[in-house]
Amino acid sequence: MMRASTLCLIVAACCIAVACGEHMRSGSTQSSQQQTSHPAAAAAVAAFPAGPQGALIAYGHDIIENTPAVMGGNITAKMSCAACHPDAGRVPHQGSFLGTYAMFPQWNKRAKRFIALQDRIAECFLYSMNGRPPAYNSKQMIAITAYIAFLSRGAKVGEGFEGQEPVKLSAGPPNVHNGAALYAARCVECHGVSGNGSGMVGDPPLWGPNSFNDKAGMSRLDRMAPFVRAAMPHNAPGTLTDQQATDVAAYILSHPRPHFDKSKLIAFPPQPASYF
Repeated sequence: MMRASTLCLIVAACCIAVACGEHMRSGSTQSSQQQTSHPAAAAAVAAFPAGPQGALIAYGHDIIENTPAVMGGNITAKMSCAACHPDAGRVPHQGSFLGTYAMFPQWNKRAKRFIALQDRIAECFLYSMNGRPPAYNSKQMIAITAYIAFLSRGAKVGEGFEGQEPVKLSAGPPNVHNGAALYAARCVECHGVSGNGSGMVGDPPLWGPNSFNDKAGMSRLDRMAPFVRAAMPHNAPGTLTDQQATDVAAYILSHPRPHFDKSKLIAFPPQPASYF
């Protein structure tokens, strides 16, 4: 006959085994859930809400995806916002908008003041699109802001989402000659020998009169090279090395582009007090 003490040990061991098995299954499930329910990833695939607010968010998305068609009067560059923000800003490390709304207001080194998200959007129109920004109270500006806010739900104020920032590169001095060879081999198909692009969303002009101007963020090597590393070539992103991305970015930036006129005045239509 089995002694009581031995029986107790067997029962205890069985309980531990069952508990461990449940814990392992639970842990595996939780890990899987964490991978699929990361707030940034969830925000990237979330469906727009129904009703007028959803329509406004969708309009902001459309502006970013096809800027020339929706807001052609505000830009001179023949490119969409999505050229620097693929998939309308929903891809990590590629000009991601995920969590961006939570990071404003923020200090701006160029302006030497705290700026709102609308100010940052205005910068994009002035520099990257070489145009003029929409009024801050316009439907277009509010729609873009609403879309970025929608992609930022759940982000911690002042921090945004992790894993969205540009990749960090480890490369030597840029070699423009090597960059030219890489451009000819990997970039010409989409952006053309003359760098004028195809006019499609993912194939913008990289230099010349229809490209971003010389004060845009992409006109800096430390901005363009990480983007090239993460997002290019368009049909095989991430296949360039850090050095290759640096070299081809330097080659692109060695070409002329529009000059930013910092003296031009930006004025929005006035509104009667009753508007507010």
